[in-house]
Amino acid sequence: MDKQAIHNYLTQNGIIAIVRADSSDGLVRTVEAVMEGGVRCIEVTMTTPGALACIEAASKTLTGADVCLGVGSVLDGETARLAILAGAQYIVCPITSQEIILMAHRYGKPCMPGAYTPTEIYNAWVMGGDIIKVFPASCGGLDYIKAVRAPLPQIPVAPTGGVDLNNLADFVKAGVAAVGVGSNLVSKKMIEAQDFKGLAENARRYAEAFKAARDAR
Repeated sequence: MDKQAIHNYLTQNGIIAIVRADSSDGLVRTVEAVMEGGVRCIEVTMTTPGALACIEAASKTLTGADVCLGVGSVLDGETARLAILAGAQYIVCPITSQEIILMAHRYGKPCMPGAYTPTEIYNAWVMGGDIIKVFPASCGGLDYIKAVRAPLPQIPVAPTGGVDLNNLADFVKAGVAAVGVGSNLVSKKMIEAQDFKGLAENARRYAEAFKAARDAR
């Protein structure tokens, strides 16, 4: 997919599952389980040992599958480049960096820079961010997202941090482009226990809740 097609895939599917683990054991199977549950956009963070190897292995294993793998916690352009060469289809950052945005675009991939204040969100958008990751969304929560979107409705945002099954529908109704969900969806304990059935079931709950919320919007 080209950059616009990946962007559209992210916003159409809406949920980005964030895989953050303490070891590389079972990472590829974790990605497969989340995909099997119906969450098709999966981000493997660079804070996870063996993240690049996981992305490369998962990309090969899932060739042709209806899934879009990305990389998260990217802090510099070279890491973004290595992740893309390993198979990452989009780049997610906790910060805003012109270097990372340009590198992602150089390789035809969308970038989701992290920002929080209205000024940061606006600047990330002006720099070329495709979807702005509002992080941490747990600080301020839904009310903050609504307040920020009121004067900046043209900027697609993806709140990350603090999104769960109890508030997912409210974030969707607030008009966000997507949501990033970490441990509430992809539990470290489940990964460590290799509870792939549980991970798939959890992903199914989120996928169904998101679809229902978007259909009702």
